[in-house]
Amino acid sequence: MTYYPIFLKVKNRKCLLVGAGSVGIRKLKSILECDPEQVTVLDTAEPGSEMLEISRDQRVVFEQRPFNDDDLDDVFIAFACTNNSELNRRMAELCAEKNILCNIADFPEGSNFIVPSVIRQGDLTLAVSSGGCTPAFTKRIRRELQDIFGPHYANFITLMGRIRPLVLDLGKETSHNTALFRQLVASPILDELEAGDMDRVKKILTRILPQELVPRIPELIDDLI
Repeated sequence: MTYYPIFLKVKNRKCLLVGAGSVGIRKLKSILECDPEQVTVLDTAEPGSEMLEISRDQRVVFEQRPFNDDDLDDVFIAFACTNNSELNRRMAELCAEKNILCNIADFPEGSNFIVPSVIRQGDLTLAVSSGGCTPAFTKRIRRELQDIFGPHYANFITLMGRIRPLVLDLGKETSHNTALFRQLVASPILDELEAGDMDRVKKILTRILPQELVPRIPELIDDLI
């Protein structure tokens, strides 16, 4: 099956996760990285030590009880991670009726999305999927990509995120700004960040940035290394 790739915003949204085993906890950690309003976690078993630790997060509401149909009310996205196939399929049917995004651990054909292997470096997110055919291979690719995309990528994106609004505020033509951003991306800044040579980063920025922004370079690179 071919999936449409998308990055989903769950910030300030309510989520539901049923099943707090190893799979459920792994997905819970991933959801929490995206700053949801609340994640309700249901499991009939007592929470393990890891679940208890995660429950200290105020966004997590753990309830030791079975799933009820009305648990899906006002939910943006749902995950079924139990070892009860009948329950998982029931959740898939309900989510389909309510137009709720759902991921069912043992029932991919009943899910309307799958969770890819993810590499994060700051605001850089790389997602790898094999369409559900071979998760083991996607994990191998993820490990290989982690060796390539190190913390300097996160620093570069942070730097560009600081530069961009300042450049746009200068009110110059779009063509000028586009050329400037491309010049920054093509420059050796990324390599110098990897090497930790901030003096070289300063020199490159001084050469490329508009003169109005040169005095702001110290604040632009502050705390990057």
